[in-house]
Amino acid sequence: MTRTANLIGAITANGYMILIIAMFSARILGWLEIGSWIGISSSLVIIPLIYLFFVGLKTNRPVIYFGWLGLMILFGIFELIFDDILKVDFRNVTWAVILYVMFFFAATGGMIGVASLAGKRWTRLTCVIFLIMAALAFVQRGITGL
Repeated sequence: MTRTANLIGAITANGYMILIIAMFSARILGWLEIGSWIGISSSLVIIPLIYLFFVGLKTNRPVIYFGWLGLMILFGIFELIFDDILKVDFRNVTWAVILYVMFFFAATGGMIGVASLAGKRWTRLTCVIFLIMAALAFVQRGITGL
């Protein structure tokens, strides 16, 4: 059970970050509608994360594991509600953008920890994908202002 959960965690972390890379790339290319749909679909990350949370309870994971999952679950819910459903325009308010970026990087950075439980190869892969995603986040913001 633990080994399977570790693999699901690594796949989920990398799959999510790859979706975010695709969303940033779509925005950079001016494909805002496609970027929006990719963003909405990325909210599906909540499903395997909730599964991992319950498996973690059964397998006595350390507290930090629940912190990593909890941050990502909360971020996914936040994105779905405020960005995709309500479409709150918070990106033009400096303090809100700073908090949002901190939340984003805390949540996705925690996913490196989740993926690391599947082994060193997954850790390395997830770190590389995270760095690409992080770079694109700032490039995309600079180009589009989103």
